[in-house]
Amino acid sequence: MFVNWDDMQSRVVNTLQALVRFDTTNPPGNETPCAAYVRDRLASEGIAATVLEPAPGRGCVIARLKGDGSEQPMLLLSHLDVVAVEPEAWTHPPFSGDIVDGYLWGRGSIDCKALTAIELELFLLLKRLMVPLKRDVILAATADEEAGGSNGVGWLVQHRFDLLDAEYAINEGGGLGVRMGNRWVFGIQTAEKGICWVKLRARGEPGHGSRPWGESAVAKLAAAVDRLARARLPQHRVATVEAYIHTLGAVLPPSEGKAVLGLLDPAMEEEALKQLPDQSLAPVLYASLHNTATPTILRAGQKVNVIPSVAEAEVDCRILPDQTADSAIAEMRERVGHDIEIEVTRSSPGVESAYDTPLFDTIREVICELEPESIVVPNMVAGGTDGRYLVAKGVKVYGLRPSKMVPGEPSMFALIHSHNERISLDNLGFGTRVLWEVIRRTCS
Repeated sequence: MFVNWDDMQSRVVNTLQALVRFDTTNPPGNETPCAAYVRDRLASEGIAATVLEPAPGRGCVIARLKGDGSEQPMLLLSHLDVVAVEPEAWTHPPFSGDIVDGYLWGRGSIDCKALTAIELELFLLLKRLMVPLKRDVILAATADEEAGGSNGVGWLVQHRFDLLDAEYAINEGGGLGVRMGNRWVFGIQTAEKGICWVKLRARGEPGHGSRPWGESAVAKLAAAVDRLARARLPQHRVATVEAYIHTLGAVLPPSEGKAVLGLLDPAMEEEALKQLPDQSLAPVLYASLHNTATPTILRAGQKVNVIPSVAEAEVDCRILPDQTADSAIAEMRERVGHDIEIEVTRSSPGVESAYDTPLFDTIREVICELEPESIVVPNMVAGGTDGRYLVAKGVKVYGLRPSKMVPGEPSMFALIHSHNERISLDNLGFGTRVLWEVIRRTCS
């Protein structure tokens, strides 16, 4: 089955440029025009698609190619919304889709419109080549992932799960290849952390700013936030992360492999993180082994000369799949003390999908064909995706947008949600080829 890959890369690049030029900053999102673009592209090649709005302007587009029904469907999932930007801090305008020095620049170029562009073009290719399918292939590009998904996949799962119900889903969050020794190691996301967002609240006696007395609410909160920010919470290990670390330890040169395996010993972990051959992995691996609690918002007082009676901090706490909100709060309580109130504002559990499946085997097979001697391992993301809604319904969700980290260039981790987000054209081409083979072999 011949595919002109230069032509496909050009198609994906052009589609990604078009998607990036829709400003879908969430809030407010306003994904419907972008969803309508995807619908119209599908309609131009005879594929019917539906745009659903969980809320006004919050468009999700869904389409289906029918198979013979001998196997359960595969879902190609992505999201259309993006996080906010500070345009003045960007080298190239964040909604331009400019191509400079082999990179396509723009908010969402990595997270997650590149995956939308690849999945859309491969969906169209399946139709164009009339590939016989043994399972339905579903395309869904949705709203609101960046704000939790309640106006996107969360709503669809609750009200129209029939449109998404599948055995497998390909989602964002994984597929990055990192050079270790003389081999590429590709992490395929099979797990993600949950959230336990909290408010810390301190109380104290109010008064005039010129007459401080005792410990104010602001001082109590500041001390508690400082302790929490510096804390190393206890180590916990889940199957996905243990498999990842053991695989790295086996394939790296002995000295480096020993350092990586040291991560699994709480007493050696801190030193092992310092010895990692690629230091960009240190915060990622640390977050994979711990619940984390990051203070992000501080709030107190209304006038400079008034000591407030209440001070609050908001904390982004991420919990491992085997942990709960209660266990995370207990770990935070040890650090902030018992005179600080802890209020949970939002929580959802972490999730983990099995990786001993035919699809995971196919992913490994395809990547190793295109990059011989590569290592393909399950991986966990420290953040969350819409995949958690689907895992809860029994769908096996894998994060897979294949790409390779270029030595000397900013990593994907550094560019997501950051200034100057951009993706290399070569990685768009590589990801397209890998995903095509994975989808074709799994579905035809």
